[in-house]
Parts: sequence; structure tokens; C-alpha cells
Amino acid sequence: MERWTILRKGADFERIGKKFRISPRLACLIRNRDIVGDEEVRQYLYGTLADLYDGGLMKDMDRAVRILKEKIQGKKKIRVIGDYDSDGVNSAYILSSALKRLGADADTDIPDRMKDGYGLNVRLIEKAHEDGIDTILTCDNGIAAKEEIRYGKSLGMTVIVTDHHEVPFEEGDEGKCFILPPADAVVDPKREDCPYPFPELAGVGVALKTAQALVPAEARPAVFRRFGELAAIGTVADVMRLTDENRALVRQGLELLARTERPGLRALLAEAGLEPGAVPTAVTIGYGLAPRINAAGRMEQAMVALELLLTRDEARGNELAQALCALNRERQAIELEIYQQCEALLEANPQMAEPCIVLAGRCWHQGVVGIVASRLAEKYACPAFMISLENGLGKASCRSFGGFHLFAALERCVQAFAQEHGAPLFEAYGGHEMAAGFTIREENIPAFQALIRALVSDYAGGRPMEAAVDVDAEIEHCGRLTVPEVESLSALEPFGAGNPKPVLLLRGACVLSCCDVGGGRHLKMKLRRDGVVLDAIFFSANAAACGVAPGGRLDVIFTPQINEFRGSRTVQLQLCDLRPAPTRARLEQELFQRLKEGADLSRWEAGLLLPSRQDFARLWRFLEHSCAGDGVDAGPALLRQAARQPDGRCAYGRTLVCLHVMGDRGLIQMESRRLRLCRPEHKVDLEQADMMRRLRLLLEEEP
Repeated sequence: MERWTILRKGADFERIGKKFRISPRLACLIRNRDIVGDEEVRQYLYGTLADLYDGGLMKDMDRAVRILKEKIQGKKKIRVIGDYDSDGVNSAYILSSALKRLGADADTDIPDRMKDGYGLNVRLIEKAHEDGIDTILTCDNGIAAKEEIRYGKSLGMTVIVTDHHEVPFEEGDEGKCFILPPADAVVDPKREDCPYPFPELAGVGVALKTAQALVPAEARPAVFRRFGELAAIGTVADVMRLTDENRALVRQGLELLARTERPGLRALLAEAGLEPGAVPTAVTIGYGLAPRINAAGRMEQAMVALELLLTRDEARGNELAQALCALNRERQAIELEIYQQCEALLEANPQMAEPCIVLAGRCWHQGVVGIVASRLAEKYACPAFMISLENGLGKASCRSFGGFHLFAALERCVQAFAQEHGAPLFEAYGGHEMAAGFTIREENIPAFQALIRALVSDYAGGRPMEAAVDVDAEIEHCGRLTVPEVESLSALEPFGAGNPKPVLLLRGACVLSCCDVGGGRHLKMKLRRDGVVLDAIFFSANAAACGVAPGGRLDVIFTPQINEFRGSRTVQLQLCDLRPAPTRARLEQELFQRLKEGADLSRWEAGLLLPSRQDFARLWRFLEHSCAGDGVDAGPALLRQAARQPDGRCAYGRTLVCLHVMGDRGLIQMESRRLRLCRPEHKVDLEQADMMRRLRLLLEEEP
């Protein structure tokens, strides 16, 4: 179940629109993304490289740069160790390439997902030592590798960490005590003592800042032009918030990606279905490039993704792009098999999905269990923890739901287990709020399951968890859903985490037709309201499950998009959710109750309730006729009669407002549901009633 929340964040949308040459509606959508103040609006709409922060502000960046320059000058061997996902691979490429351009003796290593697991480990360190490596430079990992780094230091190696993950901590009497690894430099904007103004960079963002810090200030724009497209790919692929600096970074990076000189990326864009000459979007990365690049790491071939970036040969680029697509198809097949196993188990044992899902399997490919966890979390509306077991160890991928902070929860599990058993719960762990992972001994899984279930249960408070959908605005008239209006929303690109596509609400749409498409996996409909017929598509849904049939009326929330077919361009609604529309009378009664309670209403909702002078006059005449003697019973029957209009329609909401205002102004009295008319000595101004004033203001608030 999803909760719809209509956003009503106030601002002078007319002024903002005029100043920045956008529509008041666009200004409203920008304000809904918590963009406040002219400078923030300017940066949001037109941010450039000049708006990026100086990476030198990061704690330890000066130390990391000084050490690296000394190692380059001393001809010391440097190894960049990244991660096997898109963020990690792109980060490793940026740092190794930047170091080589400065004359460094540098190479790259990527962990094997199956052999090594996530991040820095003893095998990688020993391998580096055997290869005569002097300095290890991590990217997109290392912040939680305390013991591994201590081991590397004991072998005489220099270790520099660049990362963006949460810093591990312990809870003490005085609050959180953050634990940094014993590296020679630790560059991570998530450090508590880091003054960098934007801590939400991806690993690739930190890598880019490090590469820029290695050169003079005047050369840093050239570094961005060289690596900006890779920074955009890694940032979107790692589902980082596309706000502030990330927004400018991704926007500029997408422009570079549109004219990339890397043959492998050009081939991969073509394989993802991007038309020649078309400008890629964040969606292109999120659904086209990222799954294919990530598939390499998931299927134990992360170096294929790295070679795709490295190659300068057109034919080899095509080969590598096709190889990544084949790996992605293989990943999809394995993922589907595991998902179906889990779904069957949960349907047979529904209690296993309450309050969260913790599943372990022996033949599960650990490269895909994270995606399975995402699908299960979404379907069952709860956090999901998938554990792949082998040789007494479990490697887990975790996905959140409903705002549950995964990394903080894992920290609490670690501390609780240590207090009770005096031993570590995990062999290793790390992650973010929304995604995390850990390695655990098989015998510790029952204890973890009990701990995490208790934490999720406490967080949910005994109520089903639900996803909250923020609705940007309500469509008052479908005539406003035009192709130019929808096209204007491109000013809000790039869309992604922290800057979602606009979500709009349409009430009371009539279903003209509906059918399942895509082998029954998706629902296609034609909807009508205000005399306008609109096409709608609802992915991963079908008519039976949604209870949709021709002739029904629906409330829908959706993102508008342009559908192009045979040269024709039309507006299509991509549905986010739907529900049966209440009757008009019930809707208006609910709106009236919200109005009485002081809740905000949309302009359209206020318009439904605002009575005219004629409404008041008509109701007064009706009451004069109906009220005799000791008054009349003000029950549902009287309200239905009073609300009936000359044209046969029912003005239920306006009637409720009229009665409330008349009571407020002393024209009627209510005692034990008996309604009596009063005859005031002086003329009464109904517009002075608080409810009327509020309705007028609500009608003026939104564009």
C-alpha cells in the first residue's frame, strides 16, 4: 500500500517564474524539491562546472595528494583498488588514468565478487605485496577495512583510502564514536570532521575530486572534460541523490557522454537502444548502461567493464559491449530463478515476510541476490536481506523499504551481539541507508535474524510499512496536459534519487478500455476526464490484480511523458499507482472534514467546496420551507435533499460548507441534530466567515 501525499510548499511562484523565465507551475515543482532562494533556483536550473566545490576542502585530501606526488616522483608502484560495480569500476579507471598521465607507475585491480567479496581484503593486499606494490589507493571502498589496512601497513605498504560510504561507529555513553581505518590518508566526505559542503558524492565523485586535486587549479576543468562522463555514469548507477553538486556534475557529464570518444561507451549506448545523435539522460544510464556494466561484476568479470572503458579500438569496443549484454542476459535468467524460489517460499509461509525478509540459500549466486532483495522489498513492502551460503559463510545483500536505515541497523546489530557474546557478528559489512551488505558465519544467522526483526518491528511500530509517494500537483483540467506542457518538464532533468520525475494526481478518470500487454506483465488503458482521452500505461501490473474494468472510475498518480508513434507525438500517463475513485459525495464529505480540521487543500479541491451566493440563497429557501415548529432533523436525508441542484446534480460539499458558515454567522442553530433557523436583526456578511476566507485564500495560492 502506498500513501499519497500532495505537496503544498509555498512560494511566490509568479515572481520566480518571471525571474527565471519559467512557468509558475515549473516554479512550484522546483519548490517541491526543497529548492529555496534565487541562488539555489539558479544553480538547479543552470548549474555549471563553476558551481562544483573544491575537492581540496575534503579532510585529508591535501595529505593524500602530497603522498601520491611523492610516490610518483620516487617511481614507486601504485595500485588502485576499486569495486566490482559501475561506481567502483569508473572510479578505478579515473584514478589510474589520472595517475598515469602524471607519470605514475600505476595499475588497477578489481575484487572478484565471488572470491573476494566487497572491497579491500587480505588476498588483494598480499597479491599487491607480492607484485612489489608500494602504495594502495582505494576508491569506492576502504572506509570499513580497518583490519585489512592494518595488515597492509604491517607489510610496509602505504595505504590511501578514497571512499563515500558511511564511517563505522560504536555507540557509547557520549554518543557515536566513529572509527577510521589506520590509513595514511582517509578521504571520505562522510567523515564527521570533513568540512566538505556536500557529503553525498558517489565514490566516482570522490575519485574525480582526487584526480583534480593532483593538478593545478587551471588544469582542473580539463580533468572534468576527460572524466566527467564516467563520473555521471557512476553517480547515477550508484543511485546517489541528484541534488546540489551531483546535479551539476551529472548534467555536465551527460553532455560529455553524448559526444564521447570512448568506443566502448559508444557501442554500449547503441546496445542500450539510444538512437544515434540522441542525448542520453539519467534514465539512459540507470536502465541502459548501469545494469550492463554492473552485470560484469555480478558475473565475476568486472575487468571486462574496465576494459570497455580502456579500449581505443572500435571493433574491440563493440565486442566488449556485446559481451556485457550477454552477461546481463545471463544475470537476468539466474535472478529470475532465485526470485521465483523466494516468492514460492514466502507465499507458502507469509509470516516469513513480517516484519522483514531474511532468507538464506546454498546455491544462490551472490552476484544477483541484491537485485532479488530489491524486488522482494518492493513486492512485500518491507526490508529484505538475502544471504548466499557457501562453506559455512554467508554473503548478504540488503535493500531497504519505508525509510529504514540499513547501515545504522547493521551497526546496532553488531553492538548488541558483541555485548551479549563478546564476539563479532559479521566478518565484514558496509553500505548506505538504502543498500548494504555483510559477510556472516552461518551459525550467526539466527542471532542476526532475531536482532534485525526486532529493529524493523520497533521501527514500524506494529503497523504495516508503506511507501510514501509525494505528489507534486493535482490536475484541475486535463486540457492542460499538452505536449508543450509536458516537454517543459525537461528543465527539471536529470531525474533520479533526490530529484524524482514529477508525479501528478488525476481524480475521477473514467476507464474507457483496458488490456494487459507485454505477455500480461503490464496494464494499458484509455482514460477520459474533462472530455479529454488519455493513454495510460501501468508497468508490472495487470487488470485483474488492480481490479480495473471499463466503466470504472479511478484516481491515478502518474508521471507524464511523450509517446512517439509513426510521427505522431501524444501525451501518455505512466502510472505510479491507482485506486478506485470515491463517489463525488464521499469525496466532498472527506474534503470538508479536512477543511474543518485545518488541512491544506489543493486549488481544485477548494473549488469543489466554495459555495456561491446562489448556493447560499437556494439553501436558505430550502430550509425556510423545511424547518417548521421545533426545527428539522439534520440527518443524511435532509442533506441529500438540500444538496440537490436544479440541474439534477448533487452539490454535497458546497452544502456542508453553507451549513457550517450559516452556523458560524448565527443564521442557524444545531441542537441534538435538530436544525433551527435564526432571524438576525442585522444583515450578515457570509464572506467574513473563517471558512469562506480560507477557501478564497486556497484558490489564490497555487498557479
